[in-house]
Amino acid sequence: MIKKMYPFICKIGPFTIYSYGFMLALAFVVSLVLIREQAGKKGVNFDLIFNLSFVAFVFGIIGARVFYIGENLRYYFENPLEMIMLQHGGMSWFGGLISGTWAGTIFLKKKKAAIYPTLDSIVPYVALSQAIGRIGCLLNGCCYGKPSEYGLYFPVHDAVLIPTQIYSSLIMILIFVILRFLQDRPHKAGQILFVYLLLYSVKRFFIEFWRDDNSVIFSGVTLFQLLSIAIFFLSIIKLISINKSK
Repeated sequence: MIKKMYPFICKIGPFTIYSYGFMLALAFVVSLVLIREQAGKKGVNFDLIFNLSFVAFVFGIIGARVFYIGENLRYYFENPLEMIMLQHGGMSWFGGLISGTWAGTIFLKKKKAAIYPTLDSIVPYVALSQAIGRIGCLLNGCCYGKPSEYGLYFPVHDAVLIPTQIYSSLIMILIFVILRFLQDRPHKAGQILFVYLLLYSVKRFFIEFWRDDNSVIFSGVTLFQLLSIAIFFLSIIKLISINKSK
């Protein structure tokens, strides 16, 4: 049983290293190291991949934060300074997906690089980054689950809750393994990207039933479940289209 959360790792003078931000940075660094290794094996331009990853990461963070603030406008109107307190958690993957993909696509177009093959080369590591990032959510106490006698004790909520962060992290590691397996096999451009979106949407749809930090819209369904359904069907359509293409 977890006796306490660890919202920060240590303090060095006036500086505090927060666990949430540290895990995000760790996810980015680990993914880049692995991407560089793969790029070397396959003769891919790592400088292009590095710049793309940096652009997508920065804009993904911004989009994820803006989307989350939009979900909780009342709270942030009452506490405006919290908008910039990223160390307290509070980001939406869907917002990060939209803004990160948008920025990354524009970057690749300016560089006149092939969009789908390039995204296929990095998307498995996006899944790995999410797996690492969820550990930051666990340490911070955000993205928590519903009360359950079989869960973990979260002092920040003073309750025993389903550790959805752990389950999400383990599932994302499994998705990473699947994507890497497919990545090393013959595939058409775009397949890895849309398999990732399909698998993630399924994961998010079902994990939402256990989470307790998102409001139900109607019939027991949250906004993120509706978005997951939309992404699932979009991915199915795109995969069928890609498979039919020459």
